[in-house]
Amino acid sequence: MTRATRAVIDLAALKHNLQISRHAAPQVRHMAIIKAQAYGHGMLRIARALDDADAFGVALIEEAIPLREAGISKPILLLEGFISEKDLILIRSYNLDCVVHHESQLKMLEAVSGDPVSVWLKIDTGMHRLGFKPQQAHDVYQRLQQCAVIRQPIHLMTHLANADDRDDKLTEQQVKIFHKAIQFADAIDRSIPCSIANSGGVLGWPVSHADWVRPGIMLYGVSPFIAGKGKEYDLKPVMTLQSELIAINQFKKGEKVGYGGSWTCPDDMPVGVVSIGYGDGYPRHARPGTPVLVNGQRVQLVGRVSMDMLSVDLREQPAALVGDPVTLWGEGLPVEEVADYASTIAYELLCSVTNRVQFDYIE
Repeated sequence: MTRATRAVIDLAALKHNLQISRHAAPQVRHMAIIKAQAYGHGMLRIARALDDADAFGVALIEEAIPLREAGISKPILLLEGFISEKDLILIRSYNLDCVVHHESQLKMLEAVSGDPVSVWLKIDTGMHRLGFKPQQAHDVYQRLQQCAVIRQPIHLMTHLANADDRDDKLTEQQVKIFHKAIQFADAIDRSIPCSIANSGGVLGWPVSHADWVRPGIMLYGVSPFIAGKGKEYDLKPVMTLQSELIAINQFKKGEKVGYGGSWTCPDDMPVGVVSIGYGDGYPRHARPGTPVLVNGQRVQLVGRVSMDMLSVDLREQPAALVGDPVTLWGEGLPVEEVADYASTIAYELLCSVTNRVQFDYIE
């Protein structure tokens, strides 16, 4: 028996979504964010497909090294930078760019010698996670310039905290804080490259585009905003999570379905069993009523999701048969909608698909 549970990755949709980013932010460079296995899609295959990107962004050295060893030659930025001199050795060896966001990193760079390193100076304009305070920016920039191991130019960057909310004024404030913090750079060299925008910035805040944008979730067909779906921005879903019906059972009104008997049949009805569960990355906390596609038509999740299976109400699909295809999210069923029913976000669902799911890459 070959289990039908699989994630179909549409590489043509991926490339289309990068072009949407380029259309929204023309005449700037685009760093494709492919951390966390390209948001669960498979980092190496996604990197190879995104040959039109200008650079790649990952979180960790451990994510960057396999890309280099597989022959990916474009610039790769370590968004979390480095934490030790051992890291710096690897950064040099694999020709990686790194974010500098903390005094400890700065002191390490001042203390070492050797081949030059490309750095992106991160300024905290309101995210309050990583980065130097705006009033420190000039001093830190000068210290980096004086480091013999720093390759020029030094990039300047920040990260937007609330760009997913188009009614929130913080994004405009962050952009203003950033430009005020780097006024010194204009006096030094107006060509110093800057980066502000994530996916929300790309699609919703043109004022944030600067020299580099960093599209992430939008590349995978998902809206970066708290309301709406990717298709509203002409984004196409890249991952379609699929399985099939492995059983259909007839139950009487009043019979209970699943662990804990938390769902009760309201009628005499058929209930289908789908070969997927939280062991595959489908959210355990998806509540009854969560939409699922059977033969391309919507039905509803019933009962609790278990490790390997879940159950669906087939009253709207009375002719369904064992072996019929099931879509959990993707083409025809936005992952954002499923995330809403599971009280989470699409990012988490995509990143949670486990390695026992087969991945099929199509053009």
